Amino acid sequence: MEAISLIVRSIFVDNMIFAYFLGMCSFLAVSKNVKTALGLGIAVTFVLVLTLPINYMLENYVLKAGALQWLGEEYAGVDLSVFSLIVFIAIIASFVQLVEMVIERFSPSLYNSLGIFLPLIAVNCSILGGSLFMQQREFANVGMATAYGFGSGIGWLLAIVGLAAIREKLEYSHVPRPLKGLGITFIITALMAIGFMSFSGIDI
Repeated sequence: MEAISLIVRSIFVDNMIFAYFLGMCSFLAVSKNVKTALGLGIAVTFVLVLTLPINYMLENYVLKAGALQWLGEEYAGVDLSVFSLIVFIAIIASFVQLVEMVIERFSPSLYNSLGIFLPLIAVNCSILGGSLFMQQREFANVGMATAYGFGSGIGWLLAIVGLAAIREKLEYSHVPRPLKGLGITFIITALMAIGFMSFSGIDI
């Protein structure tokens, strides 16, 4: 039940885009087409689900102060937390490379449409933010960390697909010339964020 609550909260209340504005670069650039946005959203969710539990285990069994106590009492005072950021980025970059190879192999059209934004998942702030929030919130176990990664990914996917659907409809709408392109996109993003803020009043 706690894991379900965490998933729902990370999708709607603590949404990476609308609550923390993380991953805005690819969110704004790739949200012109629903199919492309869906592909990137699935890729981001996949990377979050796989990297968060790995980074959780590294954080709790290797990096943080006293984590190496399982090797012996002489290691109880070792603190490798200074390397956390480097290790997290290395794990994320490895899985992004794997995702990139899989998409190139099985969906060349999606690979071409994502372009430079596919390898840029490695430095997507929402993915690194997931690992840093995991570190900050000190989840009880690896299952909770995985649930948080899944919920955060689904939240990011819903945000980018929702914006892409709206932008596709705008192609057939009359938008004032000064607001065309990023102008109207920023306004829509702000309105969507206000809408998602309403979920913060729900007691989950």
